Amino acid sequence: MNKTKIVFIGAGSMSFGLSVFRDIFTTDELRGSELCLVDIDNDNLMRMYRLALKMNEASGAGIKITCTTNRREALDGAQFVINSIAIERCRLWKYDFEVPKKYGIRHTLGENGGPGGLFFTMRTLPVIFDIARDMEELCPDAYFLNFSNPESRIILALSKYTKIKCMGLCHGIFMGRDTVARIMGVDEDSIDVLGAGLNHFQWLLQIRDKSTGEDLYPLLREKNKAYDPNFMPFSRKLFEIFGLFPSCSDDHIGEYLAYGWEAGEEGYDFEWDERNRVTLRKEIEERIEGIKPIQDWFTPSGERVVHVITGILNNKKSYIESGIVYNKGSISNLPYDAAVEVPVVVDAHGIHPISVGELPNAIAALLSTQVFVQQLAVEAAVKASKEIALQALLVDPVVNSIDAAYKILDELWEINKPYIRPCL
Repeated sequence: MNKTKIVFIGAGSMSFGLSVFRDIFTTDELRGSELCLVDIDNDNLMRMYRLALKMNEASGAGIKITCTTNRREALDGAQFVINSIAIERCRLWKYDFEVPKKYGIRHTLGENGGPGGLFFTMRTLPVIFDIARDMEELCPDAYFLNFSNPESRIILALSKYTKIKCMGLCHGIFMGRDTVARIMGVDEDSIDVLGAGLNHFQWLLQIRDKSTGEDLYPLLREKNKAYDPNFMPFSRKLFEIFGLFPSCSDDHIGEYLAYGWEAGEEGYDFEWDERNRVTLRKEIEERIEGIKPIQDWFTPSGERVVHVITGILNNKKSYIESGIVYNKGSISNLPYDAAVEVPVVVDAHGIHPISVGELPNAIAALLSTQVFVQQLAVEAAVKASKEIALQALLVDPVVNSIDAAYKILDELWEINKPYIRPCL
């Protein structure tokens, strides 16, 4: 009997929930394991619980499925903890974007960088540390596998201040691969990429033909010259200037740079998000009720969390294209205590980041600035310090005014006050 216990916190998330289910219920190595779904929103939790039961029955996976709003009850004896929580995601994210703009800050998204990234960190880390403390007590050997933003800051905080084994997972590397494949006019599945950097700000160190190993950077440089100038213009400008292609998209990269607003200042499309939620909710209900075939969803999601789990369980030495981990020299010319995104190998002994050596000096300089911003943001959140939060704002290249920083700090602090508290 498979005794693997996987706990999924934030399982009410329809998008990440569906991705995880698609992979778990089609992975033979997890047949007969236990999956415990956790969420504080009972309606969302029960919807995804019903979907899990349906997919489990249709797949014949024989997985024991439970659900609860009690996190501690779920964590007892867990081996893997998948996290996808977001605290009032869209409501608070709107403030993260709109308040800085009111005071003259030009930015792209307000999620992982700039003032929005700071306050996303301030409200999220207290809950992450609550989970970590419960894990240290109830499942100290479990792996914390994170989908939640701000990825880099969550992994940095856990690595510096807890004993929890952790890694962040993001599909940005595949977005970068698909972008360069499109420019070159080749199938994305025909190429391999090697990327390293920060979450949502990786640089493709290598682009190769999967079958021959041929270096495709010369082809990319040639094709880039004549490709549609309206496609990913910001990333392509950076490519032309710095010599490597960045991932994962113009707006995500723009969060980290003083001139990032040139990637577009529209922000996240919250209306699209709401329409998409309505559509996905309807799709889920139709499959639960048997109106549409559940078999449509028994295909790989493209996420890598189940590859990590099975690689550790079965000592596979699995290569994971991209993971957010504590640096410790993986990128040798970035600070030791940074959270970086590099390829990793996983086996029964754990998670092993692959050293990529030094990045080009100019790229390392761009990334180093953001590392120091992230370090200060984490310290501000851990200590619930308004003084350090102000310093984090004024170190961030996106912030262009001391007066604006004070006003943003006061307004967003008040909005987020119910969630800000010391973490240690």
